[in-house]
Amino acid sequence: MITITELAAKEVDHIAEQQQNGKSGDNGDASAKMYLRVGVKGGGCSGFSYTLDLTETIGDQDEKWTQHGVDVICDSKSLLYLDGTTVDFKDEVMGRGFVFTNPNATSSCGCGSSFSA
Repeated sequence: MITITELAAKEVDHIAEQQQNGKSGDNGDASAKMYLRVGVKGGGCSGFSYTLDLTETIGDQDEKWTQHGVDVICDSKSLLYLDGTTVDFKDEVMGRGFVFTNPNATSSCGCGSSFSA
């Protein structure tokens, strides 16, 4: 499983709330359920890139769980590379953003957004 820290969950909630408010202002459905999709895709300077996305849809191959009030989904193929990973959120002088700590990565790039396994 992938662990979402409490700080990361709070930031996800904040972003989801902003998106929901934007939708309600555009006559969209502000009550739609939002999921945090965590995954990997080919690419990046080390072979794979991490992905985070808010979505309203769950696929047939998705695993689903809840942490700190956030519904998290991950497709079964990405979960092979991400099992045991922790997603945290950093807000520091040098920048802010989500940070992945992946025990399956054999190497990663300097920016931390891609890895090899």
